[in-house]
Amino acid sequence: MANTPQAKKRIRRNERRAEINGIRVGRIRTFVKKVEAALASGDKAAAASALQAAQPELARGVAKGVLHKNTASRKFARLTKRLSALA
Repeated sequence: MANTPQAKKRIRRNERRAEINGIRVGRIRTFVKKVEAALASGDKAAAASALQAAQPELARGVAKGVLHKNTASRKFARLTKRLSALA
């Protein structure tokens, strides 16, 4: 258990940040799922627009520190590859 005031404050701050970061990751997952759903339905136009919406969300996740740069890059590359395979 935390003994110092600083350690107690860090615990409070970490709980708040964990909640915010969880919301951010969930938002990213939602955008990625929209792309995957459009890809599964075979609608190339919808998938392309969903992918355009998901790309800034992935980049924002990297900037905020909730996703690793390579993870976001890999997700975007795989989705783009699946989109181009629809043609």
